[in-house]
Amino acid sequence: MAGILRGVDLKIEVHDQHLAQDAPDPEWLAFAGKNNWIVITRDERIRYRVAEEQAIRRAKVRAFVLAAQGNLRAETLAENFLKALSKIRRLVEKENPPFVAKISRAGDVTVLAFSSGKRITLPTGFLLRQVHRRERARICL
Repeated sequence: MAGILRGVDLKIEVHDQHLAQDAPDPEWLAFAGKNNWIVITRDERIRYRVAEEQAIRRAKVRAFVLAAQGNLRAETLAENFLKALSKIRRLVEKENPPFVAKISRAGDVTVLAFSSGKRITLPTGFLLRQVHRRERARICL
């Protein structure tokens, strides 16, 4: 997925180039926030776990969850993401962090949790997290 997104000139950071593969969620979320990266994940439960929610709030993370029930191919996930890219960009410009939003298979984007806070600078890239089992990466916009 990272390769496909790089192909359309998005800045993509691969998780394992920055952190241990088994880095705890709060650690990599704080790292993404510190670098002002947008998180892309398939983990729909991330907003419900206390430690992760606190890390998202503290680091003012913008997180997007890809709706991907089952084992979708990286190409399909990238296609769904690219369908939503203009909506993602509008949301990032309009909505104050922290927030968690969902990207549907149709390319719709819906804010799911905790939007509030002071406007900060626009993100520098995407951090792609566990988007595909064979590709452990985290993205930045």
